[in-house]
Amino acid sequence: MKSHKIRADSGFSYSRPFFEGLVDMALAHATKLGATDAAAEASEGCGLSVSVRKGELENVERNRDKGLSVTVYVGQRRGNASTSDFSPAAIAQTVQAAYDIARFTAEDPMAGLPDVADIADPGASATDLDLFHPWDVTSEQAAQLALRCEEAAFATDARIQNSEGAGVSAQQSHFFSAHTHGFRGGFASSRHSISVSPIAGSGDAMQRDAWYSSMLSAKDMASPQAVGRYAAERALSRLGARKISTRKCPVLFESPLAAGLLGSLVQAISGGALYRQSSFLMNSLGKQVLPKHIDLFEDPFVKRGKGSSPFDDEGVRVAARQVIEAGRVRGYFLSSYTARKLGMPTTGNAGGSHNLVLRSRLTRPEDDLDAMIRNMGSGLLVTELMGQGVNYVTGDYSRGASGFWVENGRIAYPVEEITIAGNMKNMLRDIEAVGADTYNYGAKSVGSVLVGKMKVAGN
Repeated sequence: MKSHKIRADSGFSYSRPFFEGLVDMALAHATKLGATDAAAEASEGCGLSVSVRKGELENVERNRDKGLSVTVYVGQRRGNASTSDFSPAAIAQTVQAAYDIARFTAEDPMAGLPDVADIADPGASATDLDLFHPWDVTSEQAAQLALRCEEAAFATDARIQNSEGAGVSAQQSHFFSAHTHGFRGGFASSRHSISVSPIAGSGDAMQRDAWYSSMLSAKDMASPQAVGRYAAERALSRLGARKISTRKCPVLFESPLAAGLLGSLVQAISGGALYRQSSFLMNSLGKQVLPKHIDLFEDPFVKRGKGSSPFDDEGVRVAARQVIEAGRVRGYFLSSYTARKLGMPTTGNAGGSHNLVLRSRLTRPEDDLDAMIRNMGSGLLVTELMGQGVNYVTGDYSRGASGFWVENGRIAYPVEEITIAGNMKNMLRDIEAVGADTYNYGAKSVGSVLVGKMKVAGN
C-alpha cells in the first residue's frame, strides 16, 4: 500500500485512508483464517520534549511511534497481538499470532465485541470536539519557552537558588479502528505542556515545589512567566516547615489533590473492581456514598476537553450522564466486558471515564481557596501527598503529606513529614464543602475538598 500524507502541517507520516487500509487488511485476514470476530486499530503519535536546568539546555527528544493492534475471537476465546511493521507480511503474521493465541486460550463466556445495538453511529467520528491543535514549535523555540519559565521562577525571590529544571512538551496522535460488528472510526488529538520545579532555600532548609500548564491547544496554556512565578511562590511558602503533633482535625485537600480523591471514587465504582469484588463500594448502585449536596457529572462532548471522545475504546456510543446525584450512585463505569460480568448494560467507558465534574450544590462563586480556608477555621491544608496508600478493597487510606496548618481561618505555618489517615468510605461521606477553585486534572475537574475529620499523625 502507498502511504498517503495528510495535510502538510499536521506532522503525521500516515493518513486516515492509509490506516483504514491497514485495518481492513487485518480484519479481512482474520476472517479468512476463520475468526468469529475481530477488531483492529492503527495509530501514530509524534512529539517534541525539551528540558532545561539552571539556564542551560539539558535534553531535546523527538518521539515518533506507530502501531497496529489486532484482537481476534474464536468463539469465546480471545487473542491479541500487535506490530509496528506496516508491511502486508507483518500484518498477516500479527493476525496469525492473535488467532493462534485465541485458539489456545481458555473460553470466557463474557468475551466478545460490543453488542451491535451499542455501537456508535457511523457519523460519530465526524463530531467536532476540537481536539486536534498541532503546535508547530521548533526545539529552539521550546527551549526558549522553558528557559523563560525557569527564569521567572528565579526572578521571583532571591531565595529561589536552585531548580530541578523546566520543560516543554508538544505531543499529538491519531488513530483509526474498526471491528466486525460494524464500528469504524478514529480521530486526531493533541496535548501540550510547560512545567517547572524550583527549589527555595539552602542546606537542610531547602523546599521544592512544581507547577505546570497542560492543554490541547498551546494557545490555551498559561504563560511561561506565570507558571514560573507560581511554582516559585509555592516553593517559597513551604520554607520553615515543621511537624505537628498527632491529632484529629478537618483536612482541606487542595484542588489538584482533590482530583486524586475523585479518581479513587471512580476506581471504586468501575467495572473491573466491582466484578472482581475488590472495591470498597461494592453494590453501591442506588446507594448514598457522598453527602446529599454532592453531584458527579460526566460529559464526553466538551469542546477541547481532555476526556472528550465521540465513542469509547470499543466503538460504543457515549452520552452525558449524572453518575452521582445528591450523593447517590446512579451509574457505574462499565465496558462491554465488565458490564456482562455484572449483568448490566455498558456505559461506554471502555478506556476509562470521560470529562468528570464534581460539584457541591452549596458552593458559591466566591468560595475560592481563601474562602475554604476561612470556613475551615482550624485544620490542615494539604498541598502534597506521597505514596500510594489506598486499599481499594477496604477503603483504608494512609498517605504521607505536607501542607499548612490553619488557625482561625488563616494559614499559620507550613508543615511536613506527617501522615493523614482515614477510610475512603467515611471520607467521601464526610465531605463538607467543595470549592469554586475548580482545577482540571486530565479528565477530572474539581475544586478544593474539605473533609470534616481525619487522623493526622505527626510527632
